[in-house]
Amino acid sequence: MSLFHVVFLLLTGPGASLSQAEQPTVPFGCRFGIPRPYTLLCDLDAMWGVVVEVVAAAGVLVAILLLIVLLCRLHSVTEAPKRSGIGPILLLLMGIIGLFGLSFAYLIEHNESICLVRRALWGLFFSLCFACMLAQGLRLRRLARESRSPGGCALIGLVLGLTAVQGIIAAEWLLLTVLREGNPACEYQQLDFALACAYVVALLLSALVTATLALCGKARQWHCNVVWLLVSCLLSILLWVAWVGFYVYGNKVLGKSPDWDDPALAVALIAQGWLLLLCHAAPEAHACLRTPTQPSAPDYFDTSQNSSRMREASLDEDIPLSHRQFVENQGYAFDENAAGLRSGSHHNGNTGVRPSAPFRSNVYQPTEMTMILNGGATLSSGAVQ
Repeated sequence: MSLFHVVFLLLTGPGASLSQAEQPTVPFGCRFGIPRPYTLLCDLDAMWGVVVEVVAAAGVLVAILLLIVLLCRLHSVTEAPKRSGIGPILLLLMGIIGLFGLSFAYLIEHNESICLVRRALWGLFFSLCFACMLAQGLRLRRLARESRSPGGCALIGLVLGLTAVQGIIAAEWLLLTVLREGNPACEYQQLDFALACAYVVALLLSALVTATLALCGKARQWHCNVVWLLVSCLLSILLWVAWVGFYVYGNKVLGKSPDWDDPALAVALIAQGWLLLLCHAAPEAHACLRTPTQPSAPDYFDTSQNSSRMREASLDEDIPLSHRQFVENQGYAFDENAAGLRSGSHHNGNTGVRPSAPFRSNVYQPTEMTMILNGGATLSSGAVQ
């Protein structure tokens, strides 16, 4: 046993001392074998990374669940105005998942590939989300004014086309700054990064304008959707003003420019994702999946609900006017004759016996029935006398 202990100490002693000497400092909370570039995912000393990770993971889970619910309930949406809005909602949820996923790129230490991913996908995911909001604004504006919606394929094509423009802009920016000028992808000015998002801001402002115009429509049915879209646009504008101002000027004023750049961008992604998820995607999905309520009173202006009533009216119109008057006058004469039979003859002091109601009906009511009974001629008052 003594020889075994000696051999064990000779084999493990130098290795253990060498590993203790060369072992890098592990952040508090990262004792599960996580390598160095990903330490912000578990570093409890820098709590912002853990908070961003948890909030982003929760947002991804909620967006995926909502996406699955929409896909499973797609067959139950039969109304054309509601069905046309599902395509932009699905694309919006994909963009929201992209925003949450991109926030994890800011929890990894800088390298060229990570910086290229950040700069390329930042504007792309934001443009996808804001293009979906613009398409929804155009759809709601047309529904509020004309009570009909553009086709779902047309809205999806519009969203993809607007997003492709931002992809071209991001590709050109990377080609000019990284490949042509030879600058590192991680070294760029904050103001240049903000100016590269000008197209994204233009999409957001366009969505705000279309939502405002849709609010002026006549159809009150879609005003709730328009209000949610308008609130989402206004809050998004306030968020962009806040993070751009802090990212470009606030960090320099506070003296935290290199250290707080990544947290500012990660928080902006998380806030924008949850804002769109709660204020636009969830209400719009609920409006599309909600079953239509049956009106308590008949709506005479809704032609889709009055088909049976219109058929009855058309049957009445097929009857000639003379026959309808004949039936009405016959009913009126029958009622008057019945009243005369119940009351009997009325005596008059000057002229004697006054004609009864049946006789007066023949004299004073020249209906088609009386014409038939009198051989085609009506009795006048003089003939009676």
